[in-house]
Amino acid sequence: MARDEYDRFRKEEPDTLTDIQRAVRFYYLLKAGYAAKIVNPTFNIAPSSRPRLNLLRIEEELSEIHLRLSRVYIENRPYETIIKRYDRPDTFFYCDPPYYGFEDYYGSGIFNRNDFRKLRGVLAKISGKFIVSINDHKEIRNIFNQYNIEAVDTKYTAGGGNKSKQVKELLITNF
Repeated sequence: MARDEYDRFRKEEPDTLTDIQRAVRFYYLLKAGYAAKIVNPTFNIAPSSRPRLNLLRIEEELSEIHLRLSRVYIENRPYETIIKRYDRPDTFFYCDPPYYGFEDYYGSGIFNRNDFRKLRGVLAKISGKFIVSINDHKEIRNIFNQYNIEAVDTKYTAGGGNKSKQVKELLITNF
């Protein structure tokens, strides 16, 4: 991996690339970047470990990804559209919205503070089951107070090394 190559890929306009070129760009930025950040990604160097991108193993890695996703449908639609379209009594939805207080982490305008209440409203009408995982915040507890809320211990490790942090997250369910 090279910082110069990372910066070159980062500066490329995805709209000017073919599907294959866009996929290569995305994969490289993901593998060489810090914490898989999509907005303002940064090159990642971990002096205590090997680079995460090994071109000699790329075929093996892509094969593993293919097998893992072979029975998965991916749709780029608003969450309320997806939930309404696929809701059935035997459907299970796993919802992982941005953390409360970090709504713009994945990009401006994708998810905002009002979406937590909107998501609650959409989930209130489903016939299936759901689980929402999110950071433990008083406002989230208030918004989802009619559901089962379980606080669980977890560790944030994206900072790496000695920057990991013990925190509580919430698992919110309708079952």
